Amino acid sequence: MQAPWRAFLRGLAAPLRLWRGSLLTRTVTITVALSGIAVTLIGGYMSLTIANSLFTGRSDQILSETARAATTAQSLFDNSVSPAGTIDVETANTAAQTAIRSAQSSPGGSGFAILRTPGQITPQTMTSTSTAGLDLSVVTTELRSRVVAEPTQNHYQSVLLSVQGERRPGLVTATSLQVPSAGQYELYLIYDLVDVQDTLTAIQQTLIAGSLALVVIIGLVTFVVVRLAIGPVRRAAQTAERLAQGFLEERIYESGEDVIAVLARSFNKMADSMQGQIVKLATLSQVQQRFVSDVSHELRTPLTTIRLAGDVLFEQRETFSAENARTLELLITQIERFEVMLTDLLEMSRYDAGAVALEVDEVNLVALVEDCLDQLSPLATQKNSSLHLEVRGGYGESEVDQRRIRRVVLNFLGNAIDHGEGRPIVTFVDSNEDAVAIAVRDWGVGMEPDQVERVFDRFWRADPSRQRTTGGTGLGLAIANEDAVAHGGRIDVWSEPGGGSCFRLTIPRTPLASWTDSPLILPPESDADESFESRGTPPREAVT
Repeated sequence: MQAPWRAFLRGLAAPLRLWRGSLLTRTVTITVALSGIAVTLIGGYMSLTIANSLFTGRSDQILSETARAATTAQSLFDNSVSPAGTIDVETANTAAQTAIRSAQSSPGGSGFAILRTPGQITPQTMTSTSTAGLDLSVVTTELRSRVVAEPTQNHYQSVLLSVQGERRPGLVTATSLQVPSAGQYELYLIYDLVDVQDTLTAIQQTLIAGSLALVVIIGLVTFVVVRLAIGPVRRAAQTAERLAQGFLEERIYESGEDVIAVLARSFNKMADSMQGQIVKLATLSQVQQRFVSDVSHELRTPLTTIRLAGDVLFEQRETFSAENARTLELLITQIERFEVMLTDLLEMSRYDAGAVALEVDEVNLVALVEDCLDQLSPLATQKNSSLHLEVRGGYGESEVDQRRIRRVVLNFLGNAIDHGEGRPIVTFVDSNEDAVAIAVRDWGVGMEPDQVERVFDRFWRADPSRQRTTGGTGLGLAIANEDAVAHGGRIDVWSEPGGGSCFRLTIPRTPLASWTDSPLILPPESDADESFESRGTPPREAVT
């Protein structure tokens, strides 16, 4: 059941992507929709107006015929009275029927009926008559009541006629006749309005066809106009994308003097200015990178000499005074720090120059983390911090640059030792199908949100005055971040003032492969958290 549902959702997603991604589609669709609504309203109004006009004209014509037929029939009845005051009502009735047929000359005349008004007592009674085959059910009680109530007026009512099994619109007109000696009778004339309906249907079909044609034409005109209007904008967008990709020579073709030509010239001027600035900045960047690289290389020779001389002096420190021996120790420490800084500067210059190539090996990251913990265990002991490892996954081999990942983990652990306030430090390792994650969690001083935002800036330190055990140049996290990006991964940070910090490295199992979610949440949840915070030691089951 899920496959058809997913296919249905994918079918809905394609039009949605087209709607969101195409200005031309949205403009044409909205224009056609609004035009269709407007044409429908106008066409409906015109159809109703024409229908009313046709019905009014035909009903006026029929009412005129009805009045003429009633006048003729009434004259025949009145003239049929003999000098002696008697009348042959049946003979007069026959003559009146002939006159009514002659008067009913409009197209669609279906017949007539002469019905005696109920409830009368007269000397004579004339037989009620009607056209052969006429369905008297169309003469409703309501219409007869109106004729009796207003005998001097002409009345009409719209009805449906049944002709050969087909329902057709019709009109029944009615008036009153006064037959001498026979009393009051009602004259009903029935008309078939199928010709009016056919005319209206033809007009409506013409309106519908014209409306559809008009909407299609509006859509085509809108498509052409909008395509012409957004064509230069699309070309500008494509040119901008090419510029963003590094093709700085791309320009928009200029022609004419209209606003599009002005846009093209302005865009090209902007592109020329941007190209000049980019080339200038690129040149400055190359000069800066070359300067850093050259200085770093050139400083290595005198630094090596200084280091050798310092080592010679350090071996003879026992012959020096206490003050000189202490000065020599400080000198050796700064020389080591200088060497680390030069190494970091050279590494950053390689990243800036895009000259970094990964040396990928099949590595067990759990074993790599254990080696890092063993390496920094003496430093952690000096700071009264205990190192713990919690492995949830990641025992399999991963393709990584071992040297760079080791550098990242050592940086995480060194920072945790320096800022962990002597509390335990836990390293988490976990993995999923796509990625492997390593997180280092401490319960030390933590950082403010504005400090977290700057933690990867070069030469930046959260607390420059703080005494560090592992040295440091302010480039460690910047290099670590570049190492993670080089693998196709990233570093995430969580920190709270007084609640500690957690740095998480997530990398794909294969360099630059795609991945979505990190195997570890940030910060990783552990049963040991509460115990670490309260007693400073983890429960046994939390440590692997």
